[in-house]
Amino acid sequence: MVVGVPKEIKKDENRVALTPAGAAELVQAGHRVVVEQGAGAGSGMADEEYRAAGATLVPTHADVFAEADLIIKVKEPVEPEFNLFRPGQILFTYLHLAATEPVTRALLQRRVTGVAYETMQEPNGALPLLTPMSEVAGRMSVQVGAQFLEEIHGGRGVLLGGVPGVPPAEVVVLGAGTVGSNAARIALGMGAHVTIMDKRVDRLRYLEDVLTGNRITVVANQQTVDRAVRYADLVIGAVLVPGARAPRLVGEETVKGMKPGAVIVDVAVDQGGCIETVDHPTTHSDPVYVKHGVVHYAVANMPGAVPRTSTLALTNATLPYAVELARKGVRQAVAEDPVLAGGVNVIDGHVTHAAVAEAHDMEYVPLERVLAG
Repeated sequence: MVVGVPKEIKKDENRVALTPAGAAELVQAGHRVVVEQGAGAGSGMADEEYRAAGATLVPTHADVFAEADLIIKVKEPVEPEFNLFRPGQILFTYLHLAATEPVTRALLQRRVTGVAYETMQEPNGALPLLTPMSEVAGRMSVQVGAQFLEEIHGGRGVLLGGVPGVPPAEVVVLGAGTVGSNAARIALGMGAHVTIMDKRVDRLRYLEDVLTGNRITVVANQQTVDRAVRYADLVIGAVLVPGARAPRLVGEETVKGMKPGAVIVDVAVDQGGCIETVDHPTTHSDPVYVKHGVVHYAVANMPGAVPRTSTLALTNATLPYAVELARKGVRQAVAEDPVLAGGVNVIDGHVTHAAVAEAHDMEYVPLERVLAG
């Protein structure tokens, strides 16, 4: 199979979907790997390293799409890429289709098989390809939150950890999954007072056991979330429903009641956001806006700011599945691996993920029925 790795063209995205070591593994397995020139430069991975690994370097984005049977990316395709796809091509990447109807329709129209990293789920509920980037984003969320709490960046002028005689910042983490637990760990390490909120008491009980520092856990409901957010200096939105649009936990009236100069970091923005006033994603080059006196950080590709760490962490997780797709083809691979099957959001012009179909009022066709046909 020909495996293609294009350069990411989403604004401020410097990750790459395959390392030179990953390219070497695919080449050794008998596949041809086509990499766009400069694709790895943002992650500190030079063209020469890909050549040494046995990959073929091509000059343009279009060249990769023209040659490849399997396209491996980091982020969902953007409009200039839509017409580069061919029917039957496999796209393996983060798709977030429930929050991006134009991408969904483009993949359906071009009859692309879209395998989404974020909806691949193990029997125990773990999300193996979302977890590494959730870890990065959770840890980053506190770093950027601390930065924008500084007065020079429009914040309240509060030091996250305080100093002796002055209390620390109040940090509220909405969601106790991978993003939330990593955010809480970093905030506690910086000395903040952290409130972790989730509906799952068993998850809160677990974090009570494993996290140390100045923290409390609270069961999330409309009343408790409203009260905690209004008192917070920094709010981290860290909720996820795999494959579906993020639920809105914080309404506009609650944001209006927050402290002037408080900061919201909505990590869920790539699934539509969990804060009502996060009405559009931002970019690394223009990361924040102020609404109702509150600083909103809504960058949809947070790990792209630390591309080398993120690329290595991501490809550690994705490579085994990429090898599986390349060796078996998509139909055999998903028939034999239920985790990989869970990633198939669209195939042969059909939506095969129920949450995506519901988000866009489209027909849902179970993957088994498509494969049987």
